[in-house]
Amino acid sequence: MSYLAKILTVTALAVLLIIPAAQAQRDIMNLIGAAPKTPQEAAMNPNPSAVKVARLHYSGGGDWYWGSSAIPNFLRYLHNNTSFPVDTIERQVTIMDPELFQYPFLFATGHGVIKFGAEEKERLREYLLAGGFLFVNDSYGMDQNFRAEMSELFPEREVVDIPFEHPIYHCFYDFPNGPPKIHEHDGNPPRGYGLVVNGRLVLYFLVESDIGDGWEDAQVHSDPPELREKALKMGVNILSYAMLY
Repeated sequence: MSYLAKILTVTALAVLLIIPAAQAQRDIMNLIGAAPKTPQEAAMNPNPSAVKVARLHYSGGGDWYWGSSAIPNFLRYLHNNTSFPVDTIERQVTIMDPELFQYPFLFATGHGVIKFGAEEKERLREYLLAGGFLFVNDSYGMDQNFRAEMSELFPEREVVDIPFEHPIYHCFYDFPNGPPKIHEHDGNPPRGYGLVVNGRLVLYFLVESDIGDGWEDAQVHSDPPELREKALKMGVNILSYAMLY
């Protein structure tokens, strides 16, 4: 599918990395189109090949809308610190939304329960198998429930603890000790869990870290700049992995 055409430029060397042509199915010139100069320009005239990020409006009772400034801040950080052609406008979708497959990267966060119905599980499986990626940030209270949902999403696959040597921790910025600790929850170290299909991580669930809170406006949680920077950099790694692998 054309929406799965994925690119990344390593900014230090200005080298453009493109996924294999068999997966791209786009004109190469469209793939390397330059991002608009400013977020305002991106909002007025988004690059048709730009990466689009959507917030997942899920069911189950959790506050899917938590952290209204998180995704816009993250997208601006991507625009200003990488050479991704990125659409800086946050979109919102449900699993059954007809436009779901237009968004190669989904972000979900909040507190409490995420619940997928049978039809939603089937469609989310289809989306992930087609090359889509879901990042779930536990802002608190999701851990036990959502890992059970992950097990039911791909019952034939084990939910795995992502090792620190995995590319998601090294593909853009280097996190040798795994995900950063942004906010304290239950006193446990931050961990990333995931589902791997055909060697590719398709769903990444981050607990005891809460980088989503670190993406929010500085005054929301009064996090120091260096902690917010770590949260944003980890976000860049997650999106980079999703686009490249």
